[in-house]
Order: sequence, then C-alpha cells, then structure tokens
Amino acid sequence: MNDTTLFKMKQMKLYGMHHAFLGAIETGKMDGYTQDELLAMLIESEYDDRQTRRIERGIKNARFRYKASVENIIYDQLRNIDKNTIIRYAAGGYIKKGESLLITGSTGVGKSYIASALGYQACIEGYRVVYYNIAKLLARLKMAKADGSYLKELARIERQHLLILDDFGLQPMDNQNRLNLLEIIEDRHGKGSTIITSQLPVSEWHSVIGEKTVADAILDRIVHQSHRIELQGESMRKKREKPSNETNEES
Repeated sequence: MNDTTLFKMKQMKLYGMHHAFLGAIETGKMDGYTQDELLAMLIESEYDDRQTRRIERGIKNARFRYKASVENIIYDQLRNIDKNTIIRYAAGGYIKKGESLLITGSTGVGKSYIASALGYQACIEGYRVVYYNIAKLLARLKMAKADGSYLKELARIERQHLLILDDFGLQPMDNQNRLNLLEIIEDRHGKGSTIITSQLPVSEWHSVIGEKTVADAILDRIVHQSHRIELQGESMRKKREKPSNETNEES
C-alpha cells in the first residue's frame, strides 16, 4: 500500500509529500506519528517544497547578473552603505509602494551586486523580478519592434513587481531608445518598482537621455518617488586583487 501511495504522490506531483513519506518509512518513524501529526508533517513538507521551487523558479526567470545576497554585502562607512538601510530595502517596503531605487557610483564599487542582492531577496519574499542590462534591453526592444513581438516584451516587463535596469547612461540614447524607455517607465509608474544603477550621478541623467521633453517625462516618473544609494570608495575589483583584502562581494 505504501508503494501505491508513493507512486500516486509522484503522479500528482506532490514531491514534498513523497520525499517526507518515503523518509519516514525508510527511517522507521511512521509508528512515531499520530494520524494528525503524520498529516501535518506531510502537508508542511509539501508546502516547504513548493515554496522552495517557486523561489528557485523566480530566481532563474530573473536572470540576474550575479548570484548575490544581502548578507555578503560589505558594509563600510567609506562605501557610504548603511546596513540598516539595506536591510530595510531587503524587506521590500519600497516594492509594495511601487517606488524606485537609484544606485550610483563609479565603476567597480558594487552597484550591480547590490541591485542583484536586493533582487534575489525580492524573489525570496515572493515578488516577480527581472534583471536587464539596459543597453541590451533597448537593443532587444528594437529587434522586437521589427519582428512584431514588442508588445509582448513590454507586457512581460510590466508584469514584474521589480525591474532592475543595470548600467544606465553608458552611452547617449537615440530617439527610439528614449521613447522605448519612456514607455517602460510610464507602464510601471505607480504600479511597479524599478532599480536603476549608473556610474553617473542622477543630475547628469537628463543629458544622457537627450531630448528635453522626453527626458523630463522619464525623470519625473523615476526621480521624485525614489530612494538613493550613492556608493563611494575604492573599486571592489581592485580590492579583490589584493591578497590581504579578500571579499565575498562582487562589483
């Protein structure tokens, strides 16, 4: 009968229950449970298994640049990172409010790592997240307009609770990229959160976007309801090259 039950659990994709029930049989613990305890144990095992698979699926779909965690961020006053602030962001309050987070600083100081770490944590908290290098995203949207999949791409981005746009401002935008970015930001305004990382201070973003009317529209929707992390200090890549300064964090 146990073999039949285990077979049916697998057929019904109750993998957590299957693993827990099989483990109880193999370890001889079946007799140690009351009926209520056995049922509770099986349900809890199935619940935990589904939660774990959901998180793993969300992380895979997000396509992060780094495998990152909030715990491995190096909190240093010289970097202008406050641990309590990062932990507060990791709790996801800004996502619930549909607010943005702008992370700026020179090359190598850890912008992408921190953005990815917050994205990972958002996945763990149950939010839908997607990561893009912004230059590659805008190139992809140009191709999408050519092959007719543009609206599908926009809809996928709009569905995400958190959108991470990495490396903003590395090159000036042409008109099509400006309009595509405006459409993304407009779709998310007040409904979804966005993390943007950039080597440039926010004060210079207007000139990178270009055309004044479009730049005003984009920045008005991003900047006024945003939190900021302005990183300082030495490049984390350089620190890793020094044997006496090994770190867990990638830049």
